[in-house]
Amino acid sequence: MNCKQLLISILLAVTASGTVFGQVNLSKVGQSTMNFLLVSTSPIASGMGEAYTAVCQGADAVFYNPAAMAEMDSKFSVSLDYTQWIADINYYSGAIAWNLKNYGAVGLSFLSVDYGTIYGTSINPLGGYIDNGPVPNVGAYSVGLTYAKYINTQFLFGGSVRFVGQNLGENTFYNGVSMKNDATKLAFDLGVKYYTLFNDFRFGMSFRNFSSDITRNVYAEQLPLSFNIGAAIDLLKFVEKSQDKNTSFTFAADFLHTENHSERFNLGLEYKFLGMVALRWGYQTNRDIQSWSAGVGLNTTLSGNEIQVNYSYSKMQIFNGVNRLSLVMSF
Repeated sequence: MNCKQLLISILLAVTASGTVFGQVNLSKVGQSTMNFLLVSTSPIASGMGEAYTAVCQGADAVFYNPAAMAEMDSKFSVSLDYTQWIADINYYSGAIAWNLKNYGAVGLSFLSVDYGTIYGTSINPLGGYIDNGPVPNVGAYSVGLTYAKYINTQFLFGGSVRFVGQNLGENTFYNGVSMKNDATKLAFDLGVKYYTLFNDFRFGMSFRNFSSDITRNVYAEQLPLSFNIGAAIDLLKFVEKSQDKNTSFTFAADFLHTENHSERFNLGLEYKFLGMVALRWGYQTNRDIQSWSAGVGLNTTLSGNEIQVNYSYSKMQIFNGVNRLSLVMSF
């Protein structure tokens, strides 16, 4: 079986399983846990409306499509991200990828979520509630190992294993008994990416957050299993096929299916000029509070090492807008 046949088989299998998955789990919409795993932390991705499955490359790809981590021209790629989320929640994430050339690429990643100050209460036997003050040890995290490799010049695959956890403090009942609300789990990601020979057209697929159920207290909970399929193309190739490779105008689209909401479409644009400046715009459908986003990236070279600074802003209804910032280095 050649790569094209393999890819078609994967597409058919994923499409069929995704359809069945959506049909038999409709009653589970909105019932997943650890949903912090679905929040985008890259300003490049968010600037393009999270239409990023077929666009991501290098260390940044471990959070979106692990296959694309293998697309590295340098020996090492490092990405550090900060997200100022809603309700005083902050995300800190990062990844480092090591290019092993013919042996593929290996990456390490981390994600930490600061929920800010959370105040706890308990029931007063005499009526009302008791203020217990700030709840200690509240937060979430993820640590992962990723491997990706080129099968040939057009087809890539990759996978990740991640240790994820969430600490939600303790419940104190009226009889004085306390119960911790902590949970940990191993989660797995899988991704593929394929380049066609037409105007830099490529598409990618990823399964993220695959794991068994979590039993917290007496209830079985599911991680937010998600399936993304995306495509991207360089629109400038229609005008001039031999243009500077550092200048491009990419249009990207993603289809997203997860357990905790109905299907969504993400659309994004990115214009790169001479490898120095990148302008991004995106839009997400079927969102309650999110819609459009925009971002900018600045590239420079220092001592032969490429350095990129990225920023994005996502419009939010009710809440303040979300700001993201990242530093990407290749050396």
